Amino acid sequence: MSLTTLIKAIQDIMRKDVGVDGDAQRISQMVWLIFLKIFDDKEQEWQLTVPGYKSPLPSRFRWSSWAKNPEGMTGEELIDFVNNDLFPALKKLATAAGVSPHGKVVGSVFEDAYNYMKSGTLLRQVINTIEEDVDFNKSGDRHLFNDIYEKILSDLQSAGNAGEYYTPRAVTQFMVDMLDPQLGQTILDPACGTGGFLTCAIEHLNKQVKTAEDRKRLQECIHGVEKKPLPHMLAMTNMMLHGIDVPTNVRHDNTLSRPLKDYGPRDRVDLIITNPPFGGMEEDGIENNFPRKYQTRETADLFMALIMHLLKHDTGKAAVVLPDGFLFGEGTKTNLKRELLEEFNLHTIVRLPKGVFSPYTSIATNILFFEKGGPTKEVWFFEHPYPEGYKSYSRSKPLTIAEFDLEKAWWGGAERKGRKTTEQAWKVSAKELAERNYNLDCKNPHEVEVNHRDPEELMAEYQQIVHQLEAAQTALKAELMACLGGKA
Repeated sequence: MSLTTLIKAIQDIMRKDVGVDGDAQRISQMVWLIFLKIFDDKEQEWQLTVPGYKSPLPSRFRWSSWAKNPEGMTGEELIDFVNNDLFPALKKLATAAGVSPHGKVVGSVFEDAYNYMKSGTLLRQVINTIEEDVDFNKSGDRHLFNDIYEKILSDLQSAGNAGEYYTPRAVTQFMVDMLDPQLGQTILDPACGTGGFLTCAIEHLNKQVKTAEDRKRLQECIHGVEKKPLPHMLAMTNMMLHGIDVPTNVRHDNTLSRPLKDYGPRDRVDLIITNPPFGGMEEDGIENNFPRKYQTRETADLFMALIMHLLKHDTGKAAVVLPDGFLFGEGTKTNLKRELLEEFNLHTIVRLPKGVFSPYTSIATNILFFEKGGPTKEVWFFEHPYPEGYKSYSRSKPLTIAEFDLEKAWWGGAERKGRKTTEQAWKVSAKELAERNYNLDCKNPHEVEVNHRDPEELMAEYQQIVHQLEAAQTALKAELMACLGGKA
């Protein structure tokens, strides 16, 4: 069965169930089922490869016990088992004492998960469809699982508020490529959503893995936090699909709920790659976790304060997506930007065109690249152009990673040497930015300014065109009347 056919078959079955309401619930339902299928297939592998491995799940709760047999539980018996036995048992793994790391992973996934389906017969049909068509331990099917995951993400984009945790693949890839993570460096996404930045980093680091010890170091260096249940569930599944078998470092939590002063040296990391939620407001009281100079309820600003605090002294580096509003905003934003220029090297701002995050938002966005150990001497700006013939991006014409070849050719390698002013690139001194009250919304000085001309001159030209059009219409009417023998 093809991927599209498989996903459609599952969704068509779920649409018949009165308990599942809308795309988001269908996706959530599909993800916890696929997670358990993946976990069961992985357990078969671990029993062969991990000495002394013992499942954290009682035998009756393992997928192979209750779901694998197509003639197994169904109807009311299945719904009763899932709602009253399976889910309570899996949720307990999140907080119970003495649970293995593998068990903690399952618990964190199911902590806020729900079974929305009410028909055990339809649930059995969904389970059988998943079980019959994919085996995670077959290399071909493992690739198919990645495709299934990407298709789920694609569907999630249509489910309403997906823009809160979805970043175009081309953007995540470019940011990781430019930061160039190295094995052994700690990498954090404090608002990781479905794990896009982290999986890009894993794929980048996989090229450096040579031994089992390298694989262990990779697993230990990936860190993420996501506060919403559905994207966290997707992130955990995504980690396992990318070889992070025990993703206990990807936590279900709100990074901002911990007082900034409580983050100590042990919490600092080498690299932060993220697209923090922007345009949103945090709940009352969260701002009190931050010093007065940072106190605001605007989510993106609080995340910037946190990111700057969590980078390791002298070595920490970050790539962060932020909206135009951060560049020209005042108040807390000014305080953050002053510190960014005085205590960090804000070396590059890539200005992305509108439409990159379409259809969620038309707000123009930017990627800020900075590192600990400032101060900033000058900021390079690079204005990313639309491809020839484009006026915007769309779902059918998205931003592609190949477009960033422009930035990569100009970047100047790891040391950023030999950068030159071009039609897309220019630099502004930190002194000038300070004099602008830290307004970083610097326009491209090479952009050809459109001359809209004087309104009176334009009106006169318009009237002339109208007169010419009327004269042409009169002449055409005369010609037609002549052809018709003068009849009106």
